[in-house]
Amino acid sequence: MPHWIDVLPQFLVACLILAALPGPATALFLQRSVRDGRAAGLAAVVGNEIGVFGWTLAGGAGLSVLLVANRFMNTAVHVIGALVLIWLGVQAWRGAHGDDEFGSTMTKMLPTGRTPTAAFRASLISIAANPKAAVFGLTILPQFLPSSGPVLPTVFILAAIQLVIDTAWCVGVVLAADRAGSWLRRTGVRQRMERALGAILVALGLGLAADAR
Repeated sequence: MPHWIDVLPQFLVACLILAALPGPATALFLQRSVRDGRAAGLAAVVGNEIGVFGWTLAGGAGLSVLLVANRFMNTAVHVIGALVLIWLGVQAWRGAHGDDEFGSTMTKMLPTGRTPTAAFRASLISIAANPKAAVFGLTILPQFLPSSGPVLPTVFILAAIQLVIDTAWCVGVVLAADRAGSWLRRTGVRQRMERALGAILVALGLGLAADAR
């Protein structure tokens, strides 16, 4: 029996948890969907999934091995990722007190055009520095790879499975945001969601920092 079948149940759970945890990509999907429409939100999903697939392949193909061998680099990845998550969480919390659009404080340095192409570019830039995706590809995925024999076939299969799960979840977020656009534009709702997202990001950052010790 192929190794990936043996680890599939645990891997599916890990993928579902990763997809469901809110992060910078979630804020970007909501912002572009509510502000610019469903097409822009779906374009952002496409950019995000290209980056997610790239991080997963990079981790499984050998970058994670380098990090394991180099304790300093491994610690640096965790610390930098933790700082980014905490910073984004603080920005989201601060943004909840203003009158800007949802997620604007976390996405203000990304391309600001209102077309699907601009949303796609913004998502590609965002996922390149997304610590949640990086940590999954570099530290979690390798735990599901075989300790001997061919590794790359398993990497591609697991990366494809993660891509399907993450895409389905993100498309669901965009479709829900598109249907609930008027509700999400309410100041009180936006503020509560921004605060919740900020608290989750800070908690994830603190947890990642603790893992670096």
